[in-house]
Order: sequence, then structure tokens, then C-alpha cells
Amino acid sequence: MPGGRLTQQERRQIALGLADSLPYAEIARRLGRPTSTVTREVMRNGGPTAYRADTAHRATERRAHRRRSPASPGPEPAPQPHGRDGGAVAEYEETFIAVLMASGLPRMPARVLTCLFVTDTGSLTAAGLARRLQVSPASISKAIAFLESQSLVRRERDDRRRDHYVVDNDLFYQSTIASARANDRLVETARRGVAVLGPDTPAANRLENVARFLDFISESITRAAEQAREVLHARPGAPSHEAPGPDREGHGDTP
Repeated sequence: MPGGRLTQQERRQIALGLADSLPYAEIARRLGRPTSTVTREVMRNGGPTAYRADTAHRATERRAHRRRSPASPGPEPAPQPHGRDGGAVAEYEETFIAVLMASGLPRMPARVLTCLFVTDTGSLTAAGLARRLQVSPASISKAIAFLESQSLVRRERDDRRRDHYVVDNDLFYQSTIASARANDRLVETARRGVAVLGPDTPAANRLENVARFLDFISESITRAAEQAREVLHARPGAPSHEAPGPDREGHGDTP
């Protein structure tokens, strides 16, 4: 029943699907549920390697009991600009957090990044983030340090010397370039191993293949990121350069 609460039997099916290494979309299809429901369920209850159906079911029942309890009603939803539905925004944020966690982000950095994404300004101070997420400044500081290390946020200082943490249109370009540079370091290290282990040895050949693969990936990622940035930042209606296809290097049908 899409839209209703997951049953204990459905949670057991999710656990079986994870044990069989099925993707979330396939598990959701078998249950007749949205993929976001399965993703959120798994990430809220330990992630794909630690998910336990019975434990997740009991935790959900405890959360439902706390929500029904008049002694702890919880904070009122924050007023939403532009006439947005506060409940829908909160549900979307949980889905976004779950997807970011599935991509490898820890929960608190995923919450901070989601908060910045859904804020119209795309910019908040540490105090603003702590207030919105209702966590300690120390938690925000650790999350920001992680996000900055991944080039996923940018820091700006205002005229009152307050730091603002920003996401903008260049966010994924900068993150992608940082990832390509990390690949380049792996390539360099692998090729250094070839010299140490001796050419034409099995271990050296393995490292050379790793280096060649990552070198190709890094070059392709960087080229694609530059092309995407040029296209996405072009003014509407302005002529754009044709993006080179895979046979621009003298391959394919071009004589």
C-alpha cells in the first residue's frame, strides 16, 4: 500500500533484498513502494550493511509513540516561504539526506548539505545551521570540516567577520575536479609502485593497469566537467560550443 506505513513483513523483505545485494529500486519495485521510501527506511535504520528488520520495526514503533505522546510534542515546523507545504518540504529533506548518505556521506554532513540546498539563499552561518537542525555548534563544525574537505561547501566572510557556508552553481564542478585530482594522486602512486616492484612482474602489471584505468577516468571526468560547466553557465539563447563526442580524437567515422 504505497503511502502507508511499512509493515514488519515488508521490512523483512527489505532485509532479504539487501542480503541478496539488490538495488533499492528493485526492492521497492517488488514491494510496490517508491524507491525513496526504501532508501529512507534503510538509511534511517543502520544503512545497508547493518539493517535489521525487527530492530527497524521496533524503532519505528517507538518513534510513532513519541510523536503521539502529548508530553513531548516536538518542535513546531518552521514557517515556509513562498507558500510551501512544510510537511512536504520536511519529507523531501529526509529523502535527500538518505540519498546523500547512500552516496557515502555521513548523516550530519548530509543533513547540513541538504539544509543549504533547500535554503533559497544557499548560504547560512554556523549558528543558523545549528538553529535549523537543532544540533550543537560542535556538530556543525565537524560536518562543515568534512564537507570542505570534499569541496562540497564554500566559506565566505561577511563585513561583520561572520563565516557563511555556501552552495552554488559551481558546487558539483568543484567537487568533481577535486575527485579527479584525488584520482591523479592514485595514478602517480600506482606508477611509483611499478618502478619499486619491477617492470613485467605480475604486481607491477596490476598497478600499471590500475594507473591506466584511473588516468583515463580522471581525464574523461575533467573534460566532461569543463564542458558541462560551460553549457550550464551559458546565457539563455547564447550560442554554445558543440561538445566533442567520443570520436573527436581521430576515432569513429571521421576520415
